[in-house]
Order: sequence, then structure tokens, then C-alpha cells
Amino acid sequence: MEEMFRKKAEATRRLVEAAEEAHRQHEENPDLQYEYFNAVLINEVDEEGNNVELGGEFILEPNDHFNNLSVNLSHSVVQVPTNMYNKDPDIVNGVYWSEALNKVFVDNFETDPTLIWQYFGSAKGFFRQYPGVKWHPDEHGVIGFDCRNRKWYIQAATSPKDVVILVDVSGSMKGLRLTIARQTVSSILDTLGDDDFFNIIAYNQEIHYVEPCLNGTLVRADRTNKDHFREHLDKLFAKGIGLLGEALSEAFTILNDFNQTGRGSVCSQAIMLVTDGATEMYDDVFEKFNWPERKVRIFPYLIGRESAFADNLKWMACANKGYFSQISTLADVQENVMRYLHVMSRPKVIDHEHDTVWTEAYVDSALKVKSGPSLTTTVAMPVFSTKNETKNQGILLGVVGTDIPLQELMKLIPKHMLGIHGYVFAITNNGYILIHPDLRPLYQGSQKRRKPHYSSVDLSEVEWEDKDDILRNAMVNRRTGTFSMETKKTVDRGRRVLKMHYDYYYTDIKGTPFSVGVALSRGHGKYFFRGNVSVDAGLRDLEQPDVALADEWTYCNTEEEHEHRHLTQIQAIKLFMTGRRLNLKCDRELIQEVLFDAVVTAPLEAYWTGLALNKSENSDKGVEITFLGTRSGLSRINLFIPSDQLSNQDFLTAEDKEGVFNADHFPLWYKRAAEQVPGTFVYSIPFSTALENKSVVLASTAIQLQDDRKSPIFAAVGIQMKLEYFQRKFWTACRQCTALDGKCSISCDNDDVNCYLIDNNGFILVTEEQSQTGLFFGEVEGAVMNKLLQMGSFKRITLYDYQALCRDYSGSSDSARTLSDPFSVVRWLLTELVIFLLEFNLYSWWNVDLTVKAQRSRGKTMMVPCDTEYPAFVSERTIKETTGNIQCDNCVRSFVIQQIPSSNLFMVVVDNKCDCSSIPPVTMDPIEIMYNESLKCDRLKFQKDRKKPESCHPFHPEENAMECGSASRLSSPLTAGLLPLVAATISR
Repeated sequence: MEEMFRKKAEATRRLVEAAEEAHRQHEENPDLQYEYFNAVLINEVDEEGNNVELGGEFILEPNDHFNNLSVNLSHSVVQVPTNMYNKDPDIVNGVYWSEALNKVFVDNFETDPTLIWQYFGSAKGFFRQYPGVKWHPDEHGVIGFDCRNRKWYIQAATSPKDVVILVDVSGSMKGLRLTIARQTVSSILDTLGDDDFFNIIAYNQEIHYVEPCLNGTLVRADRTNKDHFREHLDKLFAKGIGLLGEALSEAFTILNDFNQTGRGSVCSQAIMLVTDGATEMYDDVFEKFNWPERKVRIFPYLIGRESAFADNLKWMACANKGYFSQISTLADVQENVMRYLHVMSRPKVIDHEHDTVWTEAYVDSALKVKSGPSLTTTVAMPVFSTKNETKNQGILLGVVGTDIPLQELMKLIPKHMLGIHGYVFAITNNGYILIHPDLRPLYQGSQKRRKPHYSSVDLSEVEWEDKDDILRNAMVNRRTGTFSMETKKTVDRGRRVLKMHYDYYYTDIKGTPFSVGVALSRGHGKYFFRGNVSVDAGLRDLEQPDVALADEWTYCNTEEEHEHRHLTQIQAIKLFMTGRRLNLKCDRELIQEVLFDAVVTAPLEAYWTGLALNKSENSDKGVEITFLGTRSGLSRINLFIPSDQLSNQDFLTAEDKEGVFNADHFPLWYKRAAEQVPGTFVYSIPFSTALENKSVVLASTAIQLQDDRKSPIFAAVGIQMKLEYFQRKFWTACRQCTALDGKCSISCDNDDVNCYLIDNNGFILVTEEQSQTGLFFGEVEGAVMNKLLQMGSFKRITLYDYQALCRDYSGSSDSARTLSDPFSVVRWLLTELVIFLLEFNLYSWWNVDLTVKAQRSRGKTMMVPCDTEYPAFVSERTIKETTGNIQCDNCVRSFVIQQIPSSNLFMVVVDNKCDCSSIPPVTMDPIEIMYNESLKCDRLKFQKDRKKPESCHPFHPEENAMECGSASRLSSPLTAGLLPLVAATISR
């Protein structure tokens, strides 16, 4: 893992060296005569069919490494923001000398074929990207992307900073000026990252904290806090007079006090002043708080076209190592705000420190994998001018970056060694999740939209049982160690819960701000079952048509060499094991396991084929698929009907993310089977991503090797059958009662009872009312479910979801099998599954006088991010049969529940003559956690442990502080007063 990160950083460093050398050579021989490939204009033609200027023919070909996006692997393209002129001399000049990066881009990709996007973001605003790809404007003809506003650029260009933003809300700021001021503040917030801290103060004749509860402190500039402050900006209104001196004093005091606590960036400090004027220079304030060290930079933004007070504001900037900008229109905001970043970068540039920075995880919308947009991290480094003549100006040329899909990181993880429930996770220095199987960055829906705060989900929000943040804090502080705790892991989209005990192992990733952890569940993964088979036999059985390997597991690394990219994993295994590709890097141990599994499970193909040919075994085509998965990631799948006739066509495909072997988890049917009593079948109706799929039933069971000392689970096997087929078998079994011995006085056909078949989590598989299928039993029979909870037959487990969406209302068994004969295991499954309903005794269920009308109301509403608390329910394994009576208004309702042997199912029979509708239903609906104002404030103020970046460049004695603004020139008296001050300060 460290090796992968190191290689990406080296590729980025080569880009830095090439860029600085190219710029140096260009400075010696400048040339502005240059045409380039504009990312928007390539392959565009005018009305006459001619290539447009800056376009031209640009060959684009689909490439599977870039998920079939059409790219050009020989050239890069240049994107220029819509609000900038394509042929601006500064743009053309930079594009010309940065053309030298093309060769390095190509060389990097040939050296490391796992690379994806490489790029250079210029301080002038253009963006050079490799490989070349066409960019498309939005419906308004606009491309809003500006590389200088991206986190990777800002983090690489500047050091961490504490910032106080002062906003003038005096009467003269009414109307358009206040609108521009709000946009200016919002743009400043865009430039702040997770290692920065800030607060916003509005001032007139009084000081008003935009968030009153944060009086006198700073908060981390994460997405949640910035959005919170943006909401308050809309509440600002202008009145009164502006007393800037008091506001400046307050800002200096906050920065000093907060810096003393050691909780902020403990690096750069700045005051951003957004105002339409200053009547004086406030040198007394600066002398008291900031001179002679000038540790706090001042960045005044003059709002409006008036320049009467420009001299005073520019003097403040120059006297305090800042920069002055004037913003006349909304269109001027972003470009002027960005200028402060170049000033903040000067010390780093003068020091020539090419600090390597890594971003948090973010969604690369362009590079989509099968399951949706890909999570990515970026390694970035700044590029400087190396001319000695301009050294004290600290000229930042831009930032180079290389993207790393986190999917590549997941491929390095030996999933087969982690066990059925094991997983790997990683976090940043701020505790935010980089990778974790419980991170949900996208809304659940067909559009796969990003959640607002997906990149700042804290580890404590998914490993929430660790109430004291022991695991999180140890990892943030880059320690190496272990930790254990009981956890409640949800599966099946949060509807079901597994109670587990996990052991965590963690350490830091050298050369990055990340830490990685491994979670291993007790009871799985400690023992392996291994056997020896001949290579020829293993390869022969591995190549059978019913065999597939885990798509996201790495048996052989086919990414490192271009010549191996076209190989499937099975093809690569064959070449490796036969010695025909010695340079292939493969996991020999995993391959030996998968070859053994292929041989041992080979008889299933013939058996399944025989069943398919024997129509009497499946005459009504109720069974659709049989499947098997082993711990080595091998799957065998047999279709009993044509694929286009399957009731649930997503099952066992990439569309069904929880149902297949994945980079971060085993299939859901495998995991649930492994947690049941050996020999127990697990039945369920799968939940799809959009609408609940109620047309099929899945059944699976674990295959376990047992001896006196250990019992590793070797595989899981199962079938998919039509729901109608399963239900018909159930009702047929129920009606056998009278036919068997004539003693049954009542059956499920009787109008006085309601019969249900529910699973161990309380979901209904069979009921007379079809619309209730798939619902939670408590929603239909609230009175009975309440009684079952009181009696201990079911347990309620409270869970928390900190990535939620809320409605915005406007026992053991002796039937276990071993590995010795997997052929008989599957035969046993198929026969037991069909007849299990006939084998349990129904008679005792009818000897009591034995439900409720379905009550369900769910309106369609808009969903917004929130924190929720919600219940899950689990049956008590030791309770096999229970009867109960419920006192309702004027009657008593009776019921009986009995476990069906060798399954996770329960038969529930309820007397429906007694109306218990006054007892409310038991639902699984989440409840939003409401925070009162005091608690909201405490949450804003509270700061979890974080590891500060090691690099810090707040100021440099050689810095040219006179490069401090581009507006009107300073008047002679002001210049005369400023120069001695600057000279005296530098001499110190």
C-alpha cells in the first residue's frame, strides 16, 4: 500500500521538475506564437465544416482503463474557465511552456499504467489535463471549473491558516454592495479546507458574530461548518455606521487567543476585510496587535466602484503583508478573491519547499465505475519560478496533481485473508474517512447524486460504538496498535443487523497523512482450509463456463504492465501457473486456494445440468438460479431458465452490489448464512436499490468443515426461486393438516385466523394479503409484535445513522455438512428446501382459539441529510415456540409463533376476531435526532482530535511585501509613511 502511494508521489514530483525547468527555459527564450488544443473546442467545426480556432482534429478513442471514456494517450488538452479569454497573453504564454509536460505525462503512464488523470493547474487559471479528453459545457454554455478553486490546488499552494472574515454591514453597504459582499465571503469560504479554521464577524457600530454561539473562537473549515455560515450570511442586513477599529481589534484578539490554545492551524493567520471603505488607516490598532512581526496578514476587499478609500485600504494590506483588491461587480468576485492565495504561498515558494499534499476522498464524476462515480484522492505539489531575480516575489506558477482511484487501493487488499466480515478502512489526519465499507457518498437512487458532506464523514460516525473515540484518536495520531469492541453491523441496506465482536489493527501509511486499519470479526478468518490439487486439474475446472472469480479481487496484478491489461483474471492465472508470463505478479497462495475450490466444486456443474434436464425436478420453473461462492472468491452459477426470463435480473451482477463478491465485502447471502446456526437455511426477499423487489426468494446456507478443534466456513450455497412458487409451497403445506390425520379443526384457510411466515428480522415472506409481502411484521401486526418484544421472542436493537436522509415535510442443529462431499450438500439443499414446509408439525398450532388490517401510510417527500436513530429487530434463537394473549379494548387476541426447523423462518398464526387497531404499529421508521440550539452550538464548538500537517510556511524574511495590490497607486504621503515602516520591520 505504501509502495503504491510512493509511486504516485514520484510521478507527481517528476511533473514538478519538468514544469519548473520548462518555465526557466521559456523565460530565457519567450515566444507567444502558439496554438493549443482547447478541451472544449477540439473536434468542433464551423458552419463551413472547417476546424474552429484552438480546436483542430484530436483523435479520441475509448479506453477501458478510463472506463471506456474516449481519451488521447499521446496528448493533453487545455481547459480555460469560461470567464477568461482563451488567447489572453498570460494564458498562451503559460500554455506554451507547459507543453513540455506532455512527454512526462506519457512517460509516467508508460512507467506506471495504474495512473489515471495527471494535470497541471496554472496560477493564471488554465488547466492542462492528461490524457486528452473533450470537455462539454452545461446547458448554458458555461464550464464553471476553475482549477485554482480546487482543494488539491489550495492545499498545495498554501499552508494551513486561521482566518477571521470581517464584513461591513453599515448603511452604505445596502443593495448591490451587500450582495457582492456576501458572494465575496462565500468565495473566500470556498478557498478554505479541512486544515483551516475561521469565523465571520459582521460590524457596524457594533460587532455581530454571524454565528452568535461562536463568540471569540474559530471553527474548522469543513463543509458542514462552511454551509452553516453560508445560511447565516443571508440574514445580514445593512444599517448604521461602520466602526472598523473595534472590529479589527476583535479579530486580532481572536486570532491570538485561539493560536495560544494550539487547537487551530498554528501556522498562517489572516484577516479578510470586506468593506466599501475605511476613513482612516488604523495604524494604532496594527501597532498594538501586529507590528513589528506582522504575523497576521490583512486582505482588504473594496466593494463597489468608488475608490475614495482605496489608498487607506491598500496601505493596510501593504503594511501587513497582505493584498488589496477592488470588486465592482459579481463577475469580479472569484478572480479577485483568488489573489490572496498567491500571497499566502510566497513563503513556501521562497523556501522552495515542494510539500506533498494529499486530499480527502472525493467523487470523480468523470471516471465512473460500474457501481457509480469513483472515489478518488489526489497527490499534489506546487510549482515555482526558479529565477533568482524574482525569488523574493515568491512567484507560484501553479500546482501539479495526480489522481488515485481508491478502487486501486482496495485491489491491494487480500480480502480472502480478512474473513467473511473483515474489512479494511483508512482515514485522513482529520479523522475523515478515506475508505470504509459503510461510507455512503451517494444518494440511494438511479441518479447516484453526491451527498453534500460525503467527503467529511468522520470515522466516529460509522464506528459509533466506540463512544470514547479510542480507535479514531489513535489512528489520527498515527499510532500503531490494536483495539477490540462489540459492534452492530447493518446489512441489506440497514434493514438487518449482525451483532459481532471485532478486533481492529491499525498503523499509519508512511509518506501520507493517512492511517489504515483492518477489522477482523472473531469467529471467522482465524483458520483456513487448504488442499492440494494438480495445476492442470485446477486450471481445467477453473475455465468451466459456470465459474467466475470476484471481479474486484486481485489474483494477478494485470494493471502494472500494459501487455497484461487485456487479460482476465482467469487468463492471467493460467499464464502465471504455466510459467508463460514470469513478470506477472500474482498471489500464489490465493491462486492455490481458488484452484482447489474449482476442483472440489466441479461435480456441481454436472449435477445442476442434470436437474435442468430433468423437467420433473423443476416442472413449473419455480427454481431459477442455483449458486455457490467460496472463500477464495470463486462462484458457480447455474440458470434453470433463460436469463431474460429471470424474475430478478440484477441478482449476482454488478448492479446488485451487496449480492456479489466485492472489493470490501463478501456477498450478503454468504455473510448472513455464516452467522446462522450450522445447517440452517437463510431465506429472504431481496431489497433492490429503487423499488423493493418482491418477486423472488433467496435461500442460502453455509458449508462448514468441522472437527474437534476448528470449524472454518468453506463456502455458501443457495438458490433463487420465484416468490409465487415459494408461497404456493407454503400454502400447500398448511393445507396438508386436514388431509394428514383429520384432527385439525382449523387451518390457514379459516377466515378467523391470519397466517404469516416471517424471517428472523421480522420481515414477512408469506401472507394472505399480497401487498403485505416484504413489510416488517410490526407494521401489520403491531399488537402482536409488541407482545413478542415484551416476551423476549424478538429483541429491539437501537442503531444510529449519521449519513441519513430525512423527509423534509413541507439454537444449534446437527445437520451441518462438511467439505468432503459438496455434491451431496447441494443435493441436500435442493431437496430440503422443497419439502421443509411439509416436515414441521402444524397440529399444535390449531389447538388455541386463535390480524390486523394493513396500516401503512408513507407520503412521498423531499429528502435532506440528517442524523437518525432507528430500530432493527432480531429473533431470540433459543425460543422455538411461544403462545400469547393480548388484552385489547373489549377482547383478547391470541397468537402462536413457532420456529421452522433448520431455517431462519417463523410461522405466526393470529386470531383476527379481536380488533386491536388501537395499539399502534411497531415500525422501523428512523427518527431524526433533533438538536436544540444549545446542543447545536456545542457541536459547532467541539473539535475532535486531529493531526496538524507537518509543513508550515507562515512568512519569510525575504518576502517582498510591496507586492500588495493592483488597484490605484498609493499617494506619495502614504508611500512615504509606509516605506520606513516596512524597512524597519524587515531589519528586525
